[in-house]
Amino acid sequence: MWQYAFHRLWQSAVTLVLVSMIVFAGVRALPGDPATTMAGPGADQAAVDAVRADLGLDRSVPVQYLEFAEHAVTGDFGRSIRTGTPVRHMIATTLPVTVQLAVYAMLIAVLVGVIGGVLAAVYRGRWPEWVVNGFSLVGLSVPTFWLGILGVLYLSVGMGLFPASGYVSLVENPVRGLWYLTLPALVLGVTHAAVVQRQTRSSMVETLSADFVRTARAKGLGPRAVIIRYALRNSLIVVTTVIGLQLGLLIAGAVVTERVFGLPGMGKLTVDSVFTRDYPVIQAVVLVVSASYIVINLLVDVLYTLIDPRVRVSGRAQ
Repeated sequence: MWQYAFHRLWQSAVTLVLVSMIVFAGVRALPGDPATTMAGPGADQAAVDAVRADLGLDRSVPVQYLEFAEHAVTGDFGRSIRTGTPVRHMIATTLPVTVQLAVYAMLIAVLVGVIGGVLAAVYRGRWPEWVVNGFSLVGLSVPTFWLGILGVLYLSVGMGLFPASGYVSLVENPVRGLWYLTLPALVLGVTHAAVVQRQTRSSMVETLSADFVRTARAKGLGPRAVIIRYALRNSLIVVTTVIGLQLGLLIAGAVVTERVFGLPGMGKLTVDSVFTRDYPVIQAVVLVVSASYIVINLLVDVLYTLIDPRVRVSGRAQ
């Protein structure tokens, strides 16, 4: 298992290096010149050239990348072109907000999706399956921004159940922090709950028709034991893969939800940086998100051996 983990680690490292190259080149392909923006609309060419030299943008792209990679290894992503603040401080401030929102939304998605998928599979062809499938269809069809606006109008402004915007750190005040994050997490978790539900149902339907499940029933085991101990446990390989991918998407795709609810997370930081051509911030944000994807996928691969003892890894996946 440790050999397999090491094998996956070096693969992940190579992937991260390739991602950093693509991001570095892609950011510099964006239209617009940050040096011109920083120098101001009335600046002459000499002032623009001076700003470009100060930012290191007058050097060749390979030299710029090597300098960026050398500093990024130590966690130094430079300073924001827009504010002059160290980028790692900006990420350290905004990343916890996005992670808290993503984890909370994923917990809601897993709870609702797994329970709904099990019900749809067990009561196949009956009204519980129709209700659950209707929920998943709505969750996949409704845009997140529209659902967020409805939540603000009815649950916040109309009923006063949740705050319409704002953020309180869970570290400072867990109860109040959860209250502020609940509505954004519900909005963000609905779509992902629908995905988890559909995958859980599909995997459970296939497992419930397997020979070992029929054998368990023939031995006289109750429905609850058959469903939970046999069918659900053997369906978790597919479900775990989907949950890992969805968690990565949550971290990367919380931009719209954070904008709707005014959360000071990575989404707001990303949008502001793209509009101002803030190269260091854009590069750092994309690298952090890419690294989170890689770590999540690595954890999912390791979890396979814990969920299903039949899965064995030695050196590489089998």
